[in-house]
Amino acid sequence: IGHPATFAFPVRRRIVRGASPRRVVVANDAALLGPFIDAGRALIAEGATALTTSCGFLVMFQRELQEALPVPVWTSSLLLVAELNAALAPGRVAGIVTVDAASLTAAHLAAAGAPPDTPVEGLAADAAFRRTLLDDEAGLDIEAARCATVDAARRLVARRADVAAIVLECTNMPPYATDVAAATGRPVHDITTLLAARHVAVANAESTSR
Repeated sequence: IGHPATFAFPVRRRIVRGASPRRVVVANDAALLGPFIDAGRALIAEGATALTTSCGFLVMFQRELQEALPVPVWTSSLLLVAELNAALAPGRVAGIVTVDAASLTAAHLAAAGAPPDTPVEGLAADAAFRRTLLDDEAGLDIEAARCATVDAARRLVARRADVAAIVLECTNMPPYATDVAAATGRPVHDITTLLAARHVAVANAESTSR
């Protein structure tokens, strides 16, 4: 999500100091809410017309951020789960691949508006990709990251045959979405697909209001 070529529309970015992956994902640190609100206000002052975050676990702040900020806020790809479920055939559900299944709780699902029994599969505990993300390491083994993401998705559909669509929670997983789709035969959604669709809606609304 931090790559400048990811989106087909202009994007501004602001780093929230102190918001380490472990504070967000593992600790679910509520003390970070204020700094995220401040960052959102700064981006709006620079002209931002919608806001997102770089970690799907920040869905825990979805309601508070949206209440505090005057533009649309989409914290996480997890917001897609409920709308995908509504579009799927009866008995079919959306499932989630996440960086850390142990940390993705029922509270996160509730904050996203997703059912508490949503199927979730995490990266393997010993996966280098998981360690790289949680420890905010500078280097990334791209092939290992691709394999770890695909393997998690395969475990998900093997365990739950009713999973008809996959949502990648982690904002570092979209580069592997095509591989996941090929390996599982399921459509794959992530933060980039969410933002692309909702940016169009915001742009259309702005055009209509002019």
